[in-house]
Amino acid sequence: MVSSEPRIAPGRFKELGPVNWLVWQVLSRAAGTDDAHLFSTLGRTKGLFRGWLHYSGRLMPGGKLPRFETELVILRVAHLRACEYETDHHIRLGKRAGITPEILDRLREGPTADGWTPKQRALLIAVDQLVTTRDLDNAAWNALAAHYSEAELIEIVLLVNQYEGLASTITALRIQPDH
Repeated sequence: MVSSEPRIAPGRFKELGPVNWLVWQVLSRAAGTDDAHLFSTLGRTKGLFRGWLHYSGRLMPGGKLPRFETELVILRVAHLRACEYETDHHIRLGKRAGITPEILDRLREGPTADGWTPKQRALLIAVDQLVTTRDLDNAAWNALAAHYSEAELIEIVLLVNQYEGLASTITALRIQPDH
């Protein structure tokens, strides 16, 4: 857990405005919490928040990748970035997509853990490289391309970078875990 106080307090009706307040309420319930701090903090940006939500929603849950694979990506990014908020939030969402405690343990170990399919291993290698080097070497790209269409390959890169950027935002703003 980030030990310091949030740098920007989660907003309420006055700070969020009626539209973002309603969106925050709906998204909090969908996330299984009374106050999804991410949304009540970012919601303070008004229209920017709604634009970000649209983009984010097109990647997850509205992307072309199977939801299980999307959650593998997000949870691996969260682990690599040590982002407790993202991890906690997506453990809850990942359960709905078939992410079990055993899979979470394997995700923490990484792509070399036993039990991954070749497709899952290629996906996780790509996540690790994108987060650690900001690029993919030819071997990782070719392994990934053996399993995914061109549109899916683009989506994977966008998804990793979306959640890596989100982890940076959560960390920099000191957004506290939901209750």
